[in-house]
Order: sequence, then structure tokens, then C-alpha cells
Amino acid sequence: MIEIVEVAPRDGLQNEKVLVSLEDKAQLVTRAIDCGARRIEVGSFVNPKKVPQMAGTDELVPMLPRRSDVTYIGLVLNRRGLDRGLAAGIDEAGAVCVATDTFAMRNQGQTSLESLDIAAGIVREAIAAGKGGQATIAAAFGCPFEGEVDSAHVVEMARRLAEAAPREIALADTIGVAAPAQVDRLVRQVAEVIAPIPVRVHFHNTRGTGLANAWIAVAAGATVVDTALGGLGGCPFAPKATGNVATEDVVYMFERSGIATGLDLDRLIAASQWLEGVMGNPLRAMVTQAGNFPAVALGQS
Repeated sequence: MIEIVEVAPRDGLQNEKVLVSLEDKAQLVTRAIDCGARRIEVGSFVNPKKVPQMAGTDELVPMLPRRSDVTYIGLVLNRRGLDRGLAAGIDEAGAVCVATDTFAMRNQGQTSLESLDIAAGIVREAIAAGKGGQATIAAAFGCPFEGEVDSAHVVEMARRLAEAAPREIALADTIGVAAPAQVDRLVRQVAEVIAPIPVRVHFHNTRGTGLANAWIAVAAGATVVDTALGGLGGCPFAPKATGNVATEDVVYMFERSGIATGLDLDRLIAASQWLEGVMGNPLRAMVTQAGNFPAVALGQS
């Protein structure tokens, strides 16, 4: 079985032009729970002037249903963000460091190594506060400003992050440039140096390789995959970065291959269709457009 982290409420919505109401965001989280999602990235505690779509996360978290089997993750980039997240009631802090200096400066106003130190500190502080802490290495497979990223640097970042004892370390293809062979190598290298801490992966489907990358990452040892309902998403600080791998497409691929995800695909399709109405346009998930197979649950034969 693999674990799916639903990221549509945060990484999915943050780069969309439509500003979604808090009520609809809460409904999105509730629908994800109904589909079987048990870890959900619900928002980020960042400057709303830089990311307007994330305004109101402090008010959103208290609106969400509280369940002992559901973990709400909040993205935090500094101590102020962590304090806001803890006050709002997040269960887990998601810290981010960046694999290149140029992207790190544009995204967080820090060098790559400075972002690494801050992310490790956030994880430690979250754990000390009795909450979960995990970390993502952004632009791990390629940078929109510097191009290729040295895999040895990413592996060393992961090794240093592991010293903070995060729940897991994620490798993020922030701009959707990764290819399966590259993913296979990097996941194996990172898994070896951070064991027994799990590897999580985060892929964007910018160039159509997202599903293949998710598949090969799991084969290489990743146990957690980030996905976004409908294929929503992108990064406001990365030019031309388009949507995350769609939850429906990833679930179909793994379940059809005999690998359990714990998610109900028919409910995901229905939730994605609802989300299309909220966003006012068709979304990118292919399975939602084509339908489940076999379609017995839809009354077809």
C-alpha cells in the first residue's frame, strides 16, 4: 500500500487564478476525507500579499472537521508561520527548503543552505510542540533559473534534514522536468541515506511525465505520494509550472495495478466534478474526463 497526501487545498489552489472561498475550501477538505484521504495539506501560513489564494488559512483550519484519523498539514516557511499554524490548530508542519540558490532567493529570500537550516529548525520546533514535522526539498530535479540540479547536493540536503527526525522527506519536481530514470536514481540515493525515514515524492505533470515518475518513484522505494484533486496546481514563483499529478489518475494507476491507496476512485471523480464547478472550468485529470473502468459503480455494464 502507498500513502496519498492530498495537496489540492494548498499546492493545488495557490497558483490558480480563481480565489476560492473559505467555505468551498472547507468543503474541498471534507470531500477529500469522504474519498478516504487521511493526510491533507490544507493551506499555507505565508504572506497573503505574495500568495493571495492562501489568505485566510488561519480561519480555515478551525472550520475543518476534527477527526483522530485525519492529519491536517500546513505549509510554513519560518517561525512566524509555524506559530500561526500551531495557533490555528494544524496537526503537522510542512517545511520547505530549495535545492538552488536562485530559486530559494525568489521563493523564500534565502540561499539553499539557509533554507535547509530553517526547514530543519521548523521540523524540530514542530515536534517539540507535540506536532508532526516533515520537510520537502523543492526543485530537487531541476530549477527554472539554474537548470540542472546536482543530485549529490540534494542527497546531502536530505541527509542533513534527516538529523531533525522528520516524519518523511519529500523530493519535489516543482516545475515538472523530471524523467523516470532520473527519479529512480535520486529516490534510491536519498532513501539509502535517510533510512528508516520514508521518502515522499511530489510531481507536477508539466511535461506529461508525472504519472510515470510517480510509478517509478514507488518502485524505487518511495512510500508516500503527493497528489491534487483534478490535477490542480503550480508554483507562483516558478514560470510555466502547471498542475500536480491528479489524485484520480494516480489512484487509478496504482489501484488498477493492485497497489492499494485507501481512496475511493468513484468518489474522487465526483469530487473532482464538483471542484470543476467551483473553479469554473474543466480540470486536468484524465480519469475524471474518461471515467472509471470497469464502470460498475456507475450502474453500467
